[in-house]
Amino acid sequence: MILPIYTYGHSVLRKVAQDIPTDYQDLDRLIHDMYDTLDAASGVGLAAPQIGKSVRVVVIDLDVLRDDFPEYAGYRHAFINSHIMEVDKSSDKVTMEEGCLSIPGLNENVERYSRIRVKYLDEALQPHDEWVEGFLARVMQHEFDHLEGVMYVDRISPLRKQLVKNKLRNISQGKFKCSYRTKTAHK
Repeated sequence: MILPIYTYGHSVLRKVAQDIPTDYQDLDRLIHDMYDTLDAASGVGLAAPQIGKSVRVVVIDLDVLRDDFPEYAGYRHAFINSHIMEVDKSSDKVTMEEGCLSIPGLNENVERYSRIRVKYLDEALQPHDEWVEGFLARVMQHEFDHLEGVMYVDRISPLRKQLVKNKLRNISQGKFKCSYRTKTAHK
């Protein structure tokens, strides 16, 4: 089922999401719905808080970028109870433009480390503890930030944040257009 994506201004986007028990009811359905929602919005990643659920579940689909990143052909994974355990501060910091389905129509440059260590459960509830680098590390940092109540605009320079303040206010008031279903904070 395609769910509405909660947009900037919703309090659920600012909460620290909770780990879920391994017997979480309808986990398979949640993951399936998150993939459907991600596909409908033409995104590469979606965190459960973006659909109004304050739980630590993320789906990432990099297959859509296979023309630019052939190494990600077929890459479509769910991450349950995911946490960034460590950032390799000796790795390069890379600045790239990011956007977010919860902040439609806005893209900003964000600096992130290129290598991180993550722990998570996969869809079969098997544990993983691994180092990730490159573009996947960037996407994970963006999505896992959502689980901490952090949005990419929190990571832009104070000057840029001041310059986009009105756009963010408009989004929080429901004054935007996009091609996918949303649920605005605007009453």
